[in-house]
Amino acid sequence: QVQLVESGGGLVQAGGSLRLSCAASGSIFSINAMGWYRQAPGKQRELVATITSGGTATYVDSVKGRFTISRDNAKNTVYLQMNSLKPEDTAVYYCNADVRSRRESYYYARWGQGTQVTVSS
Repeated sequence: QVQLVESGGGLVQAGGSLRLSCAASGSIFSINAMGWYRQAPGKQRELVATITSGGTATYVDSVKGRFTISRDNAKNTVYLQMNSLKPEDTAVYYCNADVRSRRESYYYARWGQGTQVTVSS
């Protein structure tokens, strides 16, 4: 059983910062790409940032220059440092990872439970 557990969400004023963490645990053989998605009320879930196992990062245009994704492979953890937050960043943020467990032959996408980020104006 593989689980992703997020932490670090909360309420912050516009211009502030938050750091999200997502730790994968369980019978893990290997993790490929990891990433963060978000879903605002009434909107579809959107990709925010991804990072490969080698550390190559990509971002949606709306967060470039403000958000930084990173990972610690030894800890099976991915982070999202969010600076200069705007009210439009308000959403539930979900962690995603392509994980192969010790009992599987392929990588499967796993999701965390989500963490709320609210940015007040």
